Amino acid sequence: MRTRLVKPLVPFLLLAVLGLGAAKLGRSSPAADIASAAGAFLESLSPELRAAAVRSFDDPARLDWHFVPRARPGVTFAQMDAGQRTAARNLLRAALSSRGMLKAEGIMALDGVLREMERAAGGDGASRDPLAYTIAVYGTPGGASPWGWKIEGHHLSLNFTFPGGEAVAHTPAFMGTNPATVAHGPQAGLRVLSREEDLGRALARSLTEAQRVEGILSGQVPSDILTMPGRGLDAAPARGLRHSDLDASQQALLLELIEEFAGNLRRELASAEMERIRAAGLADVRFAWAGELLPGRPHYYRISGPTFVIEYDNTANNANHVHTVWHDRERNFGQDLLRQHYEHGHPHR
Repeated sequence: MRTRLVKPLVPFLLLAVLGLGAAKLGRSSPAADIASAAGAFLESLSPELRAAAVRSFDDPARLDWHFVPRARPGVTFAQMDAGQRTAARNLLRAALSSRGMLKAEGIMALDGVLREMERAAGGDGASRDPLAYTIAVYGTPGGASPWGWKIEGHHLSLNFTFPGGEAVAHTPAFMGTNPATVAHGPQAGLRVLSREEDLGRALARSLTEAQRVEGILSGQVPSDILTMPGRGLDAAPARGLRHSDLDASQQALLLELIEEFAGNLRRELASAEMERIRAAGLADVRFAWAGELLPGRPHYYRISGPTFVIEYDNTANNANHVHTVWHDRERNFGQDLLRQHYEHGHPHR
């Protein structure tokens, strides 16, 4: 991936990736580090902004995820001063890998690119703002009671839930790009989600004619991800080739593609997720592709496993507009982890 970004956010990105924030994380554990960073973020806010940022864990807004430009509960980067933005970056950095930070910041920066594109076409670009991304905290970070936080805005929705102890749930996780490839201007050639596209296409192209009968879906290419907000995971049933139907090189490609999504998380969380996927059984992981195999043509793929569903869609704007999502069949918004938490004698407050 090329790392050129909209100029006003380049220092923002470099600080996030290099870790030059106000505080260095202790790396005691992911849950503890993220709780500490969330507490520091809230402490950096004025009383008015803190009141806007913090909501009850039971607030329905915690479960209301989307990726379109709209007003959201919480505090936007536009409302924060420089120190508060640094604290917000530290919170992101506590949860994500450097790779994940590059993507998240790249997605935010693309709204600036999109604004300039709309202005060049005669519009005002008013709805496009790289600072119109909101952070909200649900409950009190750390401690015994469940809590969570999310960052959300155009083409970005990352949702983290902490049921108690060291458990961390990190889905649904949505990342998208428009444009998928920047065609003009100082960011020409930038592809924020390049590997998601390239690895998926490489795997689809590697399929033999016999494998394509099951691995390439017939019919119209889906116009978007099927597991949109408000839809269940049954909207994207498991189809395609099983891991066991692939040869060794194809199996390696499939795992590399899954790891590209898991690797957006900090190392410990990504490793735990891949271990969980392997423990659930790789034999039942399936890959399905729809659409053409040439770059620049509409295409879609889905990876389904016992514990997860990944979708990738690139059909809009002449196949230059990507939507991706990772769902956990058991842990979206921490659902099964929360159930276990309450069943083990922790009251639901």
